[in-house]
Amino acid sequence: MSQTPDRRFTPQELAGFDGAEGRPAYVAHKGVVYDITGSRLWKAGKHMNRHHAGADMGLDLAQAPHSPDVLERFPRVGVLEAPARAPEPVADRVPAWLSRFMKRYPMLKRHPHPMTVHFPIAFCVLIPLCLLLALVTGWAGFDAAMLVLLGAAVLFTPVAIVTGLFTWWLNYASARIRPVVVKLVATPVLFLAVLWAFVARLRAPDFLAHPGDHLGLVVVVLALFPLVSLIGWFGAALTFPPHDD
Repeated sequence: MSQTPDRRFTPQELAGFDGAEGRPAYVAHKGVVYDITGSRLWKAGKHMNRHHAGADMGLDLAQAPHSPDVLERFPRVGVLEAPARAPEPVADRVPAWLSRFMKRYPMLKRHPHPMTVHFPIAFCVLIPLCLLLALVTGWAGFDAAMLVLLGAAVLFTPVAIVTGLFTWWLNYASARIRPVVVKLVATPVLFLAVLWAFVARLRAPDFLAHPGDHLGLVVVVLALFPLVSLIGWFGAALTFPPHDD
């Protein structure tokens, strides 16, 4: 571990090293200021369109999928003359065994939901596509694929919901921010839609021969695409907040 220089920064001085317009990019963690200007992941002082240089990263790193030790790759340039921003102790909100488990595997803080949510999103994009191809071509293979994908969406959507609720509770303290509220309303609707469509398709063995007799099924399946797109849009807004350049 490198020695920390004696230079002292106030929060106002640190804010000036934001990496924008060619300025150096500095961040603080536990009172130590690091020069991250040379990091390709902090281009123009921004990381993942979510974090900004010139600030104390105490809370941000507590929720990151990697260890704060990554900062030791960069030069220490001084100390911050302000109390370190400490995250809410995880131990106050989760059982001790889970806290230890997440400390050993930091990826569990954020990654379970982003990994599982991609399955229902992909299924709900492909299901309407298979329906349209089945109606246009009349090929039973597309109809069968739609049924399989509906079944898969029924299985995986609850997994995405559970991991999403866990991530919301752990990393966002169950805060009712707008993207989360939209997802809390829309995701159960999505699950009920795929469940209804799956059951309706099972009960309609003649669907491809007489699609006009099952317009409700057609409408619900086609509605999956805009619905999952809405959920995906607001989910992405949590990770990559929209901003004006």
